[in-house]
Amino acid sequence: MNILFVCMGNICRSPLLEGWAAHRRSDSVVPYSVDSAGTGGWHAGQPPDPRAIAAGQRAGIDISGQRARQVQFADFQRFDLVLCADRANLAELRLLAPSAARGRIALALDWCGVKRNGELPDPYQGTTRDFDRTCALAREAADGLLQRLASGA
Repeated sequence: MNILFVCMGNICRSPLLEGWAAHRRSDSVVPYSVDSAGTGGWHAGQPPDPRAIAAGQRAGIDISGQRARQVQFADFQRFDLVLCADRANLAELRLLAPSAARGRIALALDWCGVKRNGELPDPYQGTTRDFDRTCALAREAADGLLQRLASGA
C-alpha cells in the first residue's frame, strides 16, 4: 500500500502526517510506504516549517529530512490512497485526478477514523500550541491508519 498525504504547501500538516505514519509503520500488520506533497509548489525543495519540525521533535518524531514537493499527475497512479488535510485540498485533487483515482482520495482525519469530515487545522499562521495540536492530530491519524489497515477496511 502506497499512501500520499497532501496539504497546501507541504511544509506543516502533510509532513507531520507522513512523519507519524512512517514512525508507526513498524507496528503495522499491513506493509505500506508514505510520502507527502502539496497542492501548491511554492515551497518545493524546502524542508518543513521549522515550527512543524520542532513540534515533531517535542512529540518524538524527526521530519527534518523531508522536502516539499507539489502533487504530480503521476501520483494518482503511484499511490493507492491519497489522504488530504482539509476539504479545499480534497476538492482540488478530485478536480485534477483522473476519474478512476477519485475514489482513492479522502480526508485524512475522516479516513483514519479520528473525526468524521474532520480537517487537520493549518497551524501556519498560529502559535507553538497550534503546531503541537496539529502534530497530536497527525499522531491520532497514524494510529487510526494502522487500525483501519489491520481491519482490512
